[in-house]
Amino acid sequence: MTTFRISDMTCGGCAGRIQRAIAALDKDAHTRFDIPERLVRISGETPEATLMQAIQAVGFHPEPVPRDQGAGR
Repeated sequence: MTTFRISDMTCGGCAGRIQRAIAALDKDAHTRFDIPERLVRISGETPEATLMQAIQAVGFHPEPVPRDQGAGR
């Protein structure tokens, strides 16, 4: 599982844009959004760097969260 903190993700519309970008890479990826904490958790086969690029391409600034910090939240 890959977790990103996206400080400029503020609403469901933002999450939708990110979701569509991820789905374009991997239609089988599972995403969970925590908008108040500004986190997205992604399960799938796409490498972290590729996910970051896709999220950046739709206008957001993802920061990787280390596995030990992102898994328990």
